Amino acid sequence: MLVHEIMTAPVVTVRRTATIRQAVRLLYEQDITAAPVVERPGRMVGIVSEMDLLRGEFETDPRAFLRPEALPTGRPPALVEEVMTPRVATVGDGADVMDLLDLMITTGVKSVPVVRDDDLVGIVSRRDLMGLLVQGDERIRDDVLAALRDCAETAAFGAAVRGGVVELYGPGDERAARIAEMVVRTVPGVAGVVFPEGLVS
Repeated sequence: MLVHEIMTAPVVTVRRTATIRQAVRLLYEQDITAAPVVERPGRMVGIVSEMDLLRGEFETDPRAFLRPEALPTGRPPALVEEVMTPRVATVGDGADVMDLLDLMITTGVKSVPVVRDDDLVGIVSRRDLMGLLVQGDERIRDDVLAALRDCAETAAFGAAVRGGVVELYGPGDERAARIAEMVVRTVPGVAGVVFPEGLVS
């Protein structure tokens, strides 16, 4: 499965010159945890998350301190560009979803912007990936059969799905079975592909 097949597009973005409060409202209303920061459409200069925006937004309660001199001083940030992360981990829209997952695991990020020729074209969040896993087996089977019918060499294959794992069966030689396997692996929600004993091992 490729990234462009699961990414969210168009992307909700925020200007680098937006105020913190404007960005907070945007993320809250759109129910997202992060947004790419742009200086013009398609030109990403950073990313800002909920935690970035929350830093400095709440006044310190003096009751939490025993001595008044312990109170923090300094102006809190006012603009998105002051709190954004300028170095952003991105992924190409033609990348494999497994590469995206590896990136999320190694960096700990929750959302990864998707680029094409350095232009921002989408974004993928952990929630997008989780959404693939909660699709029911019946829906996955329907999508698998539709994908198999689109290819003449695999149209005769049938499929059963349990727990996201697709079992392929039907007439065809090993070459046709391998093509069918490749086709099925492109279907969102497929966790694996198996064959009945004796077809392909």
